[in-house]
Amino acid sequence: MPPFQQSQELKPFKQRKCPATRAHEVCSIRSRFPNKLPVIVERYAREKTLPLLDKTKFLVPQEMTMGQFVTLLRNRIELQASQAFYLLVAGRTLASLSVTMAEVYACHRDPDGFLYITYASQETFGAPH
Repeated sequence: MPPFQQSQELKPFKQRKCPATRAHEVCSIRSRFPNKLPVIVERYAREKTLPLLDKTKFLVPQEMTMGQFVTLLRNRIELQASQAFYLLVAGRTLASLSVTMAEVYACHRDPDGFLYITYASQETFGAPH
């Protein structure tokens, strides 16, 4: 992989595409899949123990709960049952596992239309920077 492409992939999604491009992408996704929500899931920048996901963008059914989404992500990352795993919504909130993705999206979606979720192990949040 060329060094430029590799460094682009390490950048957060928001830094790889301008706001207008991201908003257009959401518009296109929502028109094709009106019952699905566009979600971006990225590893916390200082996370060292959890592996990277194989993809960043997810199209999630509105009725899926956060608990179901956590299970889906845990399976994709191939975590052991003993490994701690937390999702931070919009960079600031730990969402209840019983709420639907539609509720989370309604409250926390970005102005570009994506819902941004960061995952990390327990030690990461609140660790000194």
